[in-house]
Amino acid sequence: MKKLMEELRIVPPVAWAIAVAAYACFAVLLDHVTANDKDISQWPSLCRWLFVLGIPLILAVYAVLIGYVNADARRRGMRYVMWTLLAMFVPNALGIILYFVLRDPMMTSCTSCGISVKHGFAFCPSCGAAMAHACPNCRRAVDPQWSHCVACGAKMH
Repeated sequence: MKKLMEELRIVPPVAWAIAVAAYACFAVLLDHVTANDKDISQWPSLCRWLFVLGIPLILAVYAVLIGYVNADARRRGMRYVMWTLLAMFVPNALGIILYFVLRDPMMTSCTSCGISVKHGFAFCPSCGAAMAHACPNCRRAVDPQWSHCVACGAKMH
Protein backbone atom coordinates (compact mmCIF):
# COMPACT_ATOMS: atom_id res chain seq x y z
CA MET A 1 0.00 0.00 0.00
CA LYS A 2 2.93 2.33 0.74
CA LYS A 3 4.37 1.81 -2.76
CA LEU A 4 0.98 2.60 -4.35
CA MET A 5 0.71 5.83 -2.38
CA GLU A 6 4.24 6.82 -3.46
CA GLU A 7 3.36 6.19 -7.10
CA LEU A 8 0.07 8.12 -6.85
CA ARG A 9 1.97 11.16 -5.55
CA ILE A 10 3.52 11.70 -8.98
CA VAL A 11 0.11 12.23 -10.61
CA PRO A 12 -0.17 15.98 -11.31
CA PRO A 13 -2.83 17.94 -9.38
CA VAL A 14 -4.43 18.91 -12.70
CA ALA A 15 -5.13 15.23 -13.44
CA TRP A 16 -6.73 14.81 -10.00
CA ALA A 17 -8.87 17.91 -10.58
CA ILE A 18 -9.97 16.65 -14.01
CA ALA A 19 -10.80 13.25 -12.52
CA VAL A 20 -12.91 14.75 -9.72
CA ALA A 21 -14.69 17.14 -12.10
CA ALA A 22 -15.39 14.35 -14.61
CA TYR A 23 -16.69 12.10 -11.83
CA ALA A 24 -19.01 14.78 -10.44
CA CYS A 25 -20.36 15.88 -13.83
CA PHE A 26 -20.91 12.35 -15.08
CA ALA A 27 -22.58 11.29 -11.80
CA VAL A 28 -24.98 14.26 -11.96
CA LEU A 29 -25.73 13.49 -15.60
CA LEU A 30 -26.38 9.82 -14.86
CA ASP A 31 -28.59 10.74 -11.91
CA HIS A 32 -30.68 13.00 -14.14
CA VAL A 33 -30.90 10.38 -16.90
CA THR A 34 -31.80 7.51 -14.56
CA ALA A 35 -34.44 9.57 -12.79
CA ASN A 36 -36.18 10.25 -16.11
CA ASP A 37 -35.78 6.78 -17.59
CA LYS A 38 -38.84 4.60 -17.13
CA ASP A 39 -36.98 1.29 -16.91
CA ILE A 40 -34.08 2.37 -14.70
CA SER A 41 -36.28 4.33 -12.30
CA GLN A 42 -37.97 1.02 -11.40
CA TRP A 43 -34.68 -0.49 -10.23
CA PRO A 44 -34.15 -0.87 -6.49
CA SER A 45 -32.73 2.28 -4.99
CA LEU A 46 -29.40 0.67 -4.02
CA CYS A 47 -28.82 -0.68 -7.56
CA ARG A 48 -29.62 2.67 -9.10
CA TRP A 49 -27.21 4.52 -6.80
CA LEU A 50 -24.46 1.95 -7.38
CA PHE A 51 -24.95 2.51 -11.10
CA VAL A 52 -24.96 6.30 -10.80
CA LEU A 53 -21.89 6.43 -8.53
CA GLY A 54 -19.97 3.42 -9.90
CA ILE A 55 -19.96 4.07 -13.64
CA PRO A 56 -18.34 7.55 -13.36
CA LEU A 57 -15.61 6.00 -11.24
CA ILE A 58 -14.30 4.28 -14.38
CA LEU A 59 -13.94 7.66 -16.08
CA ALA A 60 -12.19 9.16 -13.05
CA VAL A 61 -9.72 6.25 -12.81
CA TYR A 62 -9.02 6.61 -16.54
CA ALA A 63 -8.20 10.32 -16.06
CA VAL A 64 -5.86 9.55 -13.15
CA LEU A 65 -4.13 6.83 -15.19
CA ILE A 66 -3.54 9.27 -18.04
CA GLY A 67 -2.01 11.71 -15.56
CA TYR A 68 0.16 8.92 -14.17
CA VAL A 69 1.38 7.93 -17.65
CA ASN A 70 2.32 11.55 -18.33
CA ALA A 71 4.24 12.01 -15.08
CA ASP A 72 5.89 8.57 -15.13
CA ALA A 73 7.05 8.89 -18.74
CA ARG A 74 8.53 12.30 -17.92
CA ARG A 75 10.25 10.83 -14.84
CA ARG A 76 11.76 8.01 -16.94
CA GLY A 77 13.04 10.35 -19.67
CA MET A 78 10.63 9.03 -22.28
CA ARG A 79 8.54 10.89 -24.88
CA TYR A 80 5.83 11.88 -22.42
CA VAL A 81 3.65 13.83 -24.87
CA MET A 82 3.47 10.88 -27.26
CA TRP A 83 2.67 8.41 -24.47
CA THR A 84 0.03 10.71 -22.99
CA LEU A 85 -1.69 11.07 -26.37
CA LEU A 86 -1.54 7.31 -26.92
CA ALA A 87 -3.01 6.70 -23.48
CA MET A 88 -5.82 9.17 -24.21
CA PHE A 89 -6.78 8.19 -27.74
CA VAL A 90 -6.06 4.49 -28.21
CA PRO A 91 -9.41 2.85 -27.40
CA ASN A 92 -10.20 0.41 -24.61
CA ALA A 93 -7.24 1.63 -22.53
CA LEU A 94 -4.84 -0.25 -24.82
CA GLY A 95 -2.57 2.82 -24.89
CA ILE A 96 -2.22 2.64 -21.11
CA ILE A 97 -1.55 -1.09 -21.23
CA LEU A 98 1.05 -0.57 -23.97
CA TYR A 99 2.76 2.06 -21.85
CA PHE A 100 3.10 -0.30 -18.89
CA VAL A 101 4.44 -3.07 -21.14
CA LEU A 102 6.92 -0.91 -23.10
CA ARG A 103 8.08 1.71 -20.60
CA ASP A 104 11.78 2.29 -20.02
CA PRO A 105 13.48 1.45 -16.72
CA MET A 106 13.85 4.21 -14.13
CA MET A 107 16.71 6.63 -14.61
CA THR A 108 19.63 6.39 -12.19
CA SER A 109 21.59 9.19 -10.59
CA CYS A 110 25.25 9.71 -11.32
CA THR A 111 27.26 9.13 -8.15
CA SER A 112 29.67 11.88 -9.14
CA CYS A 113 27.50 14.83 -10.26
CA GLY A 114 23.95 13.69 -9.35
CA ILE A 115 22.39 14.19 -12.81
CA SER A 116 19.73 11.68 -13.91
CA VAL A 117 21.08 9.20 -16.45
CA LYS A 118 19.15 6.67 -18.53
CA HIS A 119 19.50 3.04 -17.54
CA GLY A 120 22.27 1.21 -19.40
CA PHE A 121 24.59 4.17 -19.95
CA ALA A 122 28.20 3.19 -19.26
CA PHE A 123 29.28 6.77 -18.58
CA CYS A 124 27.59 9.93 -17.33
CA PRO A 125 26.93 12.31 -20.24
CA SER A 126 27.54 15.29 -17.96
CA CYS A 127 30.77 14.53 -16.11
CA GLY A 128 32.04 11.34 -17.79
CA ALA A 129 32.08 9.26 -14.60
CA ALA A 130 31.67 5.51 -15.00
CA MET A 131 28.07 4.43 -14.43
CA ALA A 132 28.61 0.71 -15.10
CA HIS A 133 31.32 -1.70 -16.13
CA ALA A 134 32.44 -0.92 -19.69
CA CYS A 135 34.10 -2.90 -22.45
CA PRO A 136 37.78 -1.87 -22.77
CA ASN A 137 37.48 -1.96 -26.57
CA CYS A 138 34.11 -0.38 -27.54
CA ARG A 139 33.32 1.27 -24.16
CA ARG A 140 29.73 -0.09 -24.07
CA ALA A 141 28.10 -1.17 -20.81
CA VAL A 142 28.70 -4.83 -20.01
CA ASP A 143 27.82 -7.21 -17.22
CA PRO A 144 30.82 -7.76 -14.93
CA GLN A 145 30.32 -11.55 -15.13
CA TRP A 146 30.67 -11.73 -18.93
CA SER A 147 33.88 -13.11 -20.39
CA HIS A 148 33.36 -11.32 -23.74
CA CYS A 149 31.61 -8.12 -24.86
CA VAL A 150 28.35 -8.81 -26.69
CA ALA A 151 28.79 -5.74 -28.93
CA CYS A 152 32.32 -6.21 -30.25
CA GLY A 153 33.43 -9.63 -28.95
CA ALA A 154 36.45 -8.30 -27.07
CA LYS A 155 37.73 -10.41 -24.18
CA MET A 156 37.00 -8.85 -20.80
CA HIS A 157 39.86 -8.53 -18.26
